[in-house]
Amino acid sequence: MNPAREDRRVAIITGARRGIGRATAFELARQGYDLVLNDAVDDAGVREVLDGVAALGARAEFIHADIADLSTHDAIAERAYRAYGRLDALVNNAGIQVRQRGDLLDVTPERFDEIVGINLRGNFFLTQNVSRRMLADGRTDSRCIVTLTSSNAELVSVEKGEYCVSKSGLSMAVKLFAVRLAQAGISVFEIRPGLIRTDMTAEVRQHYGDRIDEGLSPVRRWGEPEEVGRAVATLVLGLLPFATGIAVDIDGGLLIPRL
Repeated sequence: MNPAREDRRVAIITGARRGIGRATAFELARQGYDLVLNDAVDDAGVREVLDGVAALGARAEFIHADIADLSTHDAIAERAYRAYGRLDALVNNAGIQVRQRGDLLDVTPERFDEIVGINLRGNFFLTQNVSRRMLADGRTDSRCIVTLTSSNAELVSVEKGEYCVSKSGLSMAVKLFAVRLAQAGISVFEIRPGLIRTDMTAEVRQHYGDRIDEGLSPVRRWGEPEEVGRAVATLVLGLLPFATGIAVDIDGGLLIPRL
């Protein structure tokens, strides 16, 4: 049963058109959230997400913007307050993978700047923007910011070094914002997805699929976007109230050190 409209909580989800972002949108809609959905691409996938959210009884607004462009951040954050009068959660899901895997020694400044500009810089400053608004809106109840990083925040993959750098930097940003915002009742979390079956991992499905079968992760299968979405919901719903700044690994045990 969805709560009354005036009691519905509100979340912004970036990168919401497909994969983990889409699964998170559907899960938060099921949990009674109205949504502001953002993506750098506006296509039929966006309509599918909006229709799916509506079928679950939630309202959703879409804003077409690339978070690498910092001038879009005011509009993304403001949409929640203008449409619904409140903001309870930010889910930083937007990010890109390397355009070309290869030798670390061949990474160009242009490739580095592109991936860091979205994965780290864009997410950092959108979090900063939303944090300022949450601090200024006069509310004292709990709110939440969840940032999706990657198992590559910790695991080294030399063929995609710039991606690893962007995600490890973002992992530190989560801890920084967690400390800064804790006194205001705003919890900040990191989720580190492992090998998840999404469009982003399609090109390496065979390579990593074979390694999973051989025991790369203790749970010998691909993760699903819906499993990450449920983890996001657990944090956003405040089900870990005496925690902040932690990383939750949704990775089938990939990050467990083993001999």
